[in-house]
Amino acid sequence: MSVDTKQVAKIASLARIAMSDAECEKMVPELNNILDWVEQLGEVDVTGVEPMTAVIPNTLRMRDDVVNADPKTGGDRREDVLANAPVAEHGFFGVPKVIE
Repeated sequence: MSVDTKQVAKIASLARIAMSDAECEKMVPELNNILDWVEQLGEVDVTGVEPMTAVIPNTLRMRDDVVNADPKTGGDRREDVLANAPVAEHGFFGVPKVIE
């Protein structure tokens, strides 16, 4: 895959970047080099390689999902929370309709 000056100008326009014709000409080989490098990455055999989310092993600290873990901020306090709502409807916050 390669790009030409017209495509570089289109990309610059979509990105809202003002580029002169000379700058577009200069950018063509740079973008083509990047695309060639990406094509080389596609040729690498990655069978058997597990996908990674980070370069170092991370573990998340997990806690039990308990609704009433804290009596002040825990769940099961719907009436107390809705007492502060300007409008409560059917046990939920009432919000104005924003879509016609």
